[in-house]
Amino acid sequence: MKWLSLALLLAVPSLAGAQAWQSDKGNGTYANPPLYADYPDPDIIRVGRDFYFITTTFANVPGLTIMTSRDLVNWRFVGHVIDHLDGLPEYDLKKGGAYRKGIFAPSLRYRDGIFYIAVTPVGEKTRIYRSKDIRGPWEMNRIGEAAFDPGLFFDTDGRAYIMTSVGSDGTNTLLSLDRNLRTVTDKRVVYYNKGAEGSKVVKRGDTYYMFNAIPRRLGMTVSRAKSLFGPWETRDQIDDTTGGHQGAIVDLPDGTDYGFVMTDAGAVGRMTNISPVFWKDGWPVWGTPQAPGRVPATATKPIEGQPVTLLPASDDFAGRKLGLQWQWNHNPLPDHWSLTERPGYLRLRATQAPALWSARNTLLQKGQGPFSRGVVAVDASHIRVGDQCGFGTFGKYSGHIAVSRGSDGRLTLTMRVIEDLATSQKTDVRVDAQPLSGERLFLRTDMDFKTDRASVAYSSDGHDWRTLGGDFPLAFDWRTGTFQGQQYALFCYNPGAPGGWMDVDSFTLTGR
Repeated sequence: MKWLSLALLLAVPSLAGAQAWQSDKGNGTYANPPLYADYPDPDIIRVGRDFYFITTTFANVPGLTIMTSRDLVNWRFVGHVIDHLDGLPEYDLKKGGAYRKGIFAPSLRYRDGIFYIAVTPVGEKTRIYRSKDIRGPWEMNRIGEAAFDPGLFFDTDGRAYIMTSVGSDGTNTLLSLDRNLRTVTDKRVVYYNKGAEGSKVVKRGDTYYMFNAIPRRLGMTVSRAKSLFGPWETRDQIDDTTGGHQGAIVDLPDGTDYGFVMTDAGAVGRMTNISPVFWKDGWPVWGTPQAPGRVPATATKPIEGQPVTLLPASDDFAGRKLGLQWQWNHNPLPDHWSLTERPGYLRLRATQAPALWSARNTLLQKGQGPFSRGVVAVDASHIRVGDQCGFGTFGKYSGHIAVSRGSDGRLTLTMRVIEDLATSQKTDVRVDAQPLSGERLFLRTDMDFKTDRASVAYSSDGHDWRTLGGDFPLAFDWRTGTFQGQQYALFCYNPGAPGGWMDVDSFTLTGR
């Protein structure tokens, strides 16, 4: 924090401060979830000793986040597959934008030294990404089908398939692909499982196992067959009351299996749990023989001896690239943000937009549970009349403090809560244009995912805080929100003329 005194530095949590949640208990056990944040539609594979986890990112950019672990508990970022979303004007926040759409439910697989990803963006054909290095770069081609929630699968003979089904129906369709995954060579219905989607196929011995989410009852089934073409038989597995409703299993180096499964967890979003799995009569059973049919709240780590690692969250913006914890709300305007114009600061130039929901270059980071606090130090000296620049939550409820400049040249603070209603926005202005003394300040956002409530505050010194506007709700709503858990948001836009900019010195995240 470049403009702070030593005394103030001591009053502000360290940029390397504690995360909101640590799953690894340090005694050979872990607590679910490994990541207390919105990492939905998980697909996890193992290559050698390394596990890789890919997750949905919708319209956030960069897209398709990949993480890696040696024990399924302690994860670190690898990177993102997609630097820029192309194919639709909505990705540039035109024609209403692509909230609740974009890139979701990817499938990650590995064959003969190459990583493959199958994903179907909304309104497009299925894409196949490939790379020899999990960090990229990635080459992409499209196939001739739009496979919903595609489940990519390589058989033991190397042949490639995609299993797909849509929850509104439940018909499982198997696409056969050529060796290079560029052409669909066969398409046929192989099974009907009412309400099934999110197909994931694995093979154990000579038996195929297909895991399907059943969203209408937030449950999951497993089906088995001796051939991908059937006949299949199905059993219910778990649901959100016992652990989750979309996932599959991954093998450990010793040949045992562990399960991964997504659960709807309120305003924080959809989280991924991991669970022991044992086998009975040729069927996988979640949990342990002592407590079957449920994901345990705590358990022995799948693989012991790995150090505790935490995903980065806090940032002093000293690098030349944004940290992997950050994503833009849609494709950003590259000339409206910079880490180099003022080294050590993130500069956000005001984009022209009528409201926050349609403003580009809103920088996001996932809210973390069970409670997390984000604090930003900002220099507002270049904010102009009409600018709305600030910090808060982003999602179904976007509660924030916005800094602007009055006609008298003085800075003002406004606290508002915006509720997105899909086609319009309901705005509750709780504090309007309160005068602010000084141009360097701290903005704070607290998110409590046990109560699904949040609040915002400001300070001139990072020590004495004033809450503005009282608390407000947090929520997850796939119909009218972002289809994501509540996120932290840094923003700067102007509804009228071209504006100024806000410099962000640091972002600090802590738990209680």
